[in-house]
Amino acid sequence: MKRIVSISLGSSARDYSFTTTILGRAIAVERIGTNGDIARAAELVRSFDGQVDAIGLGGLTPVFRVGRARYPHREAIQIAAQAHRTPVVDGGVVKATLERWAVAQANRKLPGLFHYKKILLTSGIERYQLASAIAQYDGELRFADPLIHLGLPFLPVPRTLEQLELYAATTLPITALLPYRLLHPVALDQAGYDPRAASLFQWAQVIAGDFAFIRRFAPPDLTGKAIVTDDPSPAEIDDLRRRGVTTLVTMTPPISEVRPFVAADVLEAMITAIQETGAQPGEADALDFIAAAGWGATVEDLNPRARPKFAFVIHPLRTSLITSAPNFRWARRLPPRLVELTAAYMPPFYLSKIRGIRSAATGEEAEGLLFALGATPREMMRRPPSFTYRRLIRAARMAERMGAQLMGLGAFTSVVGDAGLTVAQKVEIGITSGNSLTVAATLEAAKQAVVLMKGGRPAKMRAVVIGATGSIGAVCARLLAQAVRDVVLIAPRAERLLALKQQIEHETPGARVIAATHPDAYVGDADLIITTTSALTGKVINVDKLKPGAVVCDVARPPDVKAADAARRPDVLIVESGEIVLPGEPDFGFDIDMPPGTAYACLSETALLAMDGKFGDYTLGRNIEIERVKEMYRLWHKHGLKLAGLRSFGVYVTAEMIAEKRRLAEELRRQRGLPAEVVHG
Repeated sequence: MKRIVSISLGSSARDYSFTTTILGRAIAVERIGTNGDIARAAELVRSFDGQVDAIGLGGLTPVFRVGRARYPHREAIQIAAQAHRTPVVDGGVVKATLERWAVAQANRKLPGLFHYKKILLTSGIERYQLASAIAQYDGELRFADPLIHLGLPFLPVPRTLEQLELYAATTLPITALLPYRLLHPVALDQAGYDPRAASLFQWAQVIAGDFAFIRRFAPPDLTGKAIVTDDPSPAEIDDLRRRGVTTLVTMTPPISEVRPFVAADVLEAMITAIQETGAQPGEADALDFIAAAGWGATVEDLNPRARPKFAFVIHPLRTSLITSAPNFRWARRLPPRLVELTAAYMPPFYLSKIRGIRSAATGEEAEGLLFALGATPREMMRRPPSFTYRRLIRAARMAERMGAQLMGLGAFTSVVGDAGLTVAQKVEIGITSGNSLTVAATLEAAKQAVVLMKGGRPAKMRAVVIGATGSIGAVCARLLAQAVRDVVLIAPRAERLLALKQQIEHETPGARVIAATHPDAYVGDADLIITTTSALTGKVINVDKLKPGAVVCDVARPPDVKAADAARRPDVLIVESGEIVLPGEPDFGFDIDMPPGTAYACLSETALLAMDGKFGDYTLGRNIEIERVKEMYRLWHKHGLKLAGLRSFGVYVTAEMIAEKRRLAEELRRQRGLPAEVVHG
């Protein structure tokens, strides 16, 4: 039988011993805490040297590994050096292998556990590898090192790996000369709760790190938080449950019934003893052992998660929608302009509860809250952005009080000002404009419409994007350039057009990109026109110039193309941007001017993020990330959303309508002496 011992700087109240079997080998495990007594720790290492197969150092790190740098600690090295015959390990290799693997496993088991969350690392210098594994999920990081290790509230808290590395380079060479127990202030149980880092723990949605630090510094109330840690005992897990922790990720599998979870130094000592190399295992050795033993994360739901809840803000696109609402029918007697002006000053108000949206992936229902502002697009655009910001911030705070974790901005509320950035900075819940899914749905609807109108995929195709430098237009243009490689960019400001043109040409070498401030010279050659402007007056497109059989995908709200103009070109297919059929049996509790179960993509993105547990800020600002558009494609299929049938001015497009438009387009081509189009089936 193999025998290992863990000598810990921590409390002796957490001591244990047990025997277990790993990969068919029996192994006896003992942990001895020294209550912060460095001399006692050194004495124990000497006494067990040659008597056991491996010695682990708990809460003692001879060499801190932060980034590529190594920072030795004099006192911890002296303790490790007391053994001459038995290998001494500190868990560093396990932290660099098993814990990174555990993070990936946990994220697969609970998608969205780390994405865009507020994440506190109790000690980045002790668990740099854990921090770097979590950092790849784009969370908002904080490192409690200055408070926990040094108790210095005036030192800035690192917020990135780069800042952590700078902090380590600044402080660790100095602290290496100090007694080690100052770096590990968790030795005695009677020390009790230490509030020095309470504000960071309260801020965080996810808390990750050494359980000794969590025991000592976490406040009593941990409601709704997720914890990622190493070795809580069964009693400590019960305590976390009582304190309201929702999810516990232990970065190891259960090792024994007596003590299910053990620290990294114990696991590394096990690997060392069983492999019988007489030295600390290398990373390759550890990876082989972890794979053979099947070690990985243990994920537990300590308290049932609250049903994911989101909020969404709508507003009237025209004055008639104000007076058609049940509570405002009395306003029909007033002049429409007076109604529009007065409604703009109304505070946000709660409309209804959204029920019945159920993920096909998890079976979980996402509950929504529908809020409204009174301002029409015209009223929003004629006032400074702060006018709308104030109302959106108030709506977000109302939504948060009602339990929402995320709020989506509908129609012009996502266009005004900086497209949600200011609102997101002023509120605690996540904010999204919904524009990532809007782009994904628009391009999918455009593709389907072109294939229908052309009878297949055109051999050669030109796309025109009007409003190309806007948040939706720019990413549509970039993705279209990759797909069709012939794109015309239309927008009023030449300097922005030029910047976008250069970006696309850099991203998609060989693409033909034309930039212009007016569309008339180019729409006659376009097979597809996507219009995404915020224009409230004037004609965005001269429909008389459109190519026979062209497709116009109108993303703008209010729409850029009016029904009266479209009637002059019955050969052209004008479709709304892609609407989404939500999974389950959605009931919006209010007439959102859509067919049953169907919603605009901006609302659907908000619901989709809630279904996937992504409650941080998502699509904000003018620069939509292509990767998030692609993520929306993936998530809408994962959770069972579907693109609704194509609609043209509120009417679903039928096969008969398409056949008639194609007939008229062919007739018009013959009249103009144009060649027939070549398509691939």
